Amino acid sequence: MTRTIAMVLAVILGGNGLFMLGAPLAWYDAVPGVPSTGAFNPHFVRDIGAAYLVTALGLAWFAWRPVQGWPALVAGALFLALHAGVHLFDATCSASPLANLIRDFPGVFLPTLLAAWIAVVRRPKEI
Repeated sequence: MTRTIAMVLAVILGGNGLFMLGAPLAWYDAVPGVPSTGAFNPHFVRDIGAAYLVTALGLAWFAWRPVQGWPALVAGALFLALHAGVHLFDATCSASPLANLIRDFPGVFLPTLLAAWIAVVRRPKEI
């Protein structure tokens, strides 16, 4: 089950990363709430897209070879957690924190929670 969830996350996050790398302006316009974070910066969108792609590769590696890929899963989960922390901070500083948290839950917080959960429950015995 965890390997399947990791692969589904890899496909979704990898697709998002490729979208960010290949069409940053279209991504910026398509994702709810992004334009309210500041002016469009294609370099910044592509940087984050690269991080999403690396995270997706770590999840896919874990799904393929769980013991060998576990460290890559942890690194990806750490990026997702730090990214979620930025969103949490920004939401608490906004005029409508709950609305921002609800908006960001499916795309930011849920993948983070799932990746972190997988990393904890599938931690190899020899570590």
